[in-house]
Amino acid sequence: MMSRIFAAILPLCFVGSAFAEAPVNFSGIYPHLAYWNREGECGTGAVVPWAGKLWVITYAPHKPSGSTDKLYEIDEALLKTTRPESVGGTPANRMIHRESGQLFIGPYAIDSLRNVRVIPPAVMFGRLTGNARHLSDPVGKIYYATMEEGLYEVDVKTLAVTVLWADEQIKQGRHADLPGYHGKGLYSGQGRVIYANNGDHAKEALSNPGVPSGALAEWDGKADAWSVVRRNQFTDVTGPGGIEGNARPETDPVWSIGWDHRSLILTVLDAGKWHAFRLPKASHCYDGAHGWNTEWPRIRDIGEESLLMTMHGMFWKFPKTFSLNQSAGIVPRSTYLKVIGDFCRWNDRIVLGCDDSAQSEFLNKSKAKGALAAPSMSNSNLWFIKPETLDQLGPVICSGAVWMEEPIKAAVVSDPYLFSGFSQRGVLLAQEDGDPLVFTLEVDRLGNNQWQKLRDIIVPPHGSTWVEFAPQETGEWVRMRANRDCGKATVLFSSSNKETRPEMPDSIFDGIAAANTLDYSTALLRSGGDDVPTLAVAATFVRGGKTIGEAFYHMGEDARLRRVDNVQAHERSRTLTAIPLGVLKSDSASLIFLDEKGTRYRLPRGGPDPSPTDESNNALPVRVCREVCTERDLFHAGNTFYEVPAANAGGFPKLRPIATHPFHIADYCSWRGLLVLSGMKTEALAGEHIVRSDDGQCALWLGAVDDLWKLGRATGHGGPWKETAIKAGEPSDPYFSNGFEQKSLTLSHNAKSAVTFKVEADYTGTGDWSSYTELKVGPGEALKLQFPMALPARWLRLISNTECKATAQFRYQ
Repeated sequence: MMSRIFAAILPLCFVGSAFAEAPVNFSGIYPHLAYWNREGECGTGAVVPWAGKLWVITYAPHKPSGSTDKLYEIDEALLKTTRPESVGGTPANRMIHRESGQLFIGPYAIDSLRNVRVIPPAVMFGRLTGNARHLSDPVGKIYYATMEEGLYEVDVKTLAVTVLWADEQIKQGRHADLPGYHGKGLYSGQGRVIYANNGDHAKEALSNPGVPSGALAEWDGKADAWSVVRRNQFTDVTGPGGIEGNARPETDPVWSIGWDHRSLILTVLDAGKWHAFRLPKASHCYDGAHGWNTEWPRIRDIGEESLLMTMHGMFWKFPKTFSLNQSAGIVPRSTYLKVIGDFCRWNDRIVLGCDDSAQSEFLNKSKAKGALAAPSMSNSNLWFIKPETLDQLGPVICSGAVWMEEPIKAAVVSDPYLFSGFSQRGVLLAQEDGDPLVFTLEVDRLGNNQWQKLRDIIVPPHGSTWVEFAPQETGEWVRMRANRDCGKATVLFSSSNKETRPEMPDSIFDGIAAANTLDYSTALLRSGGDDVPTLAVAATFVRGGKTIGEAFYHMGEDARLRRVDNVQAHERSRTLTAIPLGVLKSDSASLIFLDEKGTRYRLPRGGPDPSPTDESNNALPVRVCREVCTERDLFHAGNTFYEVPAANAGGFPKLRPIATHPFHIADYCSWRGLLVLSGMKTEALAGEHIVRSDDGQCALWLGAVDDLWKLGRATGHGGPWKETAIKAGEPSDPYFSNGFEQKSLTLSHNAKSAVTFKVEADYTGTGDWSSYTELKVGPGEALKLQFPMALPARWLRLISNTECKATAQFRYQ
């Protein structure tokens, strides 16, 4: 068993390990390092190297007075110590105070000898979210902020606490009364304290990601009120000095990252003035206006030429000198699925602190998951990766808008939008007025705030225009203005880099059963059984397509799969993890999914046909939907894995494909930060990713959820019609389109004369349909249309002008 382990991380040179061999890991995730609490969520609030150790704090969802969460100390041998001083709470703050030689992390102050002092929650109430250097006494004091707008001043020697602004949960005292709530970031510089929040108390924020939410605000340390810089959702606030604070606070820039329903927003405080830039989103899982879906995106030094920024499912290179007149150098690296609360460099690895598996599903329940039980205890883990892995995960496919279905004014210039770093770029422009609208595009070629005209684009009345940019149309940033007022307009950019993944899966998946196999072992999986820290495995064995036996197993932190002869526990586990039937339907055209509102969506088939996720083709049902990263789901349909946001962050219409594969994956779950897959070959051998049971009958695959990118590029085929009787003027079901590189459509019909088909696109995933093109197809003709690679359509549908039998089939490669 131990032979699988840890070749990838031997350079860490773990000296004096208590393990006979290096501790077991799968893809850089160590089961024994997982942390648990008895709350609805257990995320990683901060991870910081200090005094020769790695320090980690966890948080619960809403525990301003403390919780069962802990402070952990990890040594180079990966031995984890739970510090007895732990008081828990909802902390995500961290700061290294140079002058006093202390790490402030959560409510703890840790000196260079690893002595830990605690500020009790009764003394400093609130969900601690950020630290900053003090404006007037940076040597002797620091600031603490809470998620509910509390601001404290703490003496670094005595830990005496002074309330500057009361937490809004406390009725007495002076309150900031900022718009929004759910504070995330705190920093100081240029004579002000800067605070960011990313949520809102409004009831509509629980369901509509487009409502006003969040705020970026500042205070000069003296005034009786805060000033709101911008009414949008913001998370990290930092600068070149990172978690130590800016070395030249009077002049160093301060950055804050945030977003709205249109795109990401990057603000910079430069020479006393704030400036905003926009970037694309890779994932929409973070979009909830209530602010819960974002676990502390950061900009942080990882020992490279550029800083690392995490935001909306993308790793970014971020230049250390970013300012208004030096804005070049923001570059996408790769996309990811993990929820990352904090990260750092430790020796020669990047350590990512994650939020993996919450007992509470919050607002993320759905009929696609049925009555599936949540984990018995919330748990998460660290993920150790090589620095180069940051460039090797998911493909760079992203989009974002400067205006989205909203009124615009003549000559008003948009925020600058990132134009560099992508090999394919395009823009959709749409408007609903009765006259043509002219957009003028300008570019800042060098990132020095010098702008020049790129081109004019004319949008027809009540129409849209799609423009793909040529490679010679260069610039760091692009911005635009319209020639007149418009009642409703959209300007949506799409950006991507060429897909480099092969279609075939990586060898790490050897041992998983083929899609149409008749001989395999499968299992229903649950994080935590009757013995809480274990993985409960209710296995079934299939030979010749028929069930021949069942057994029950537990797996512990040593990753050994042990048979458990407990009929009651076995039956309970099967009941709690039962797979709902009827989640997906299918016909000859494609797969069909009905969401909570009864809206029909169609999805492609990938891999072998028929698809193993069509329930009629299997001896046993297979899992379609499950939450494996907190507040977002994996959706498995037609041999393709998708990431699906919670309903409050856009839901099913904003899913993105991860990978397509040729396997029979029966169930999957998150456990101790790992992704566990069942559906294994009968003869699968134990190895780097495969664990076999002690009785030799059952096997499981273990790795990181982001290993799924290695299953192969996303591909598929299908459509809304296949020799389907259709009516004139009646739209087809929406068919999924986003995130595939090469897309084509083949159209045919049985009418005796030519038929015109209108192709419409939903670019935003909001159900707002725009005309893309019209195609005239002659009798007996099979017309093929190739779509531009950068086309950002999330869904496509067709409308015929003639009643007939028609076929509309897409192929994604």
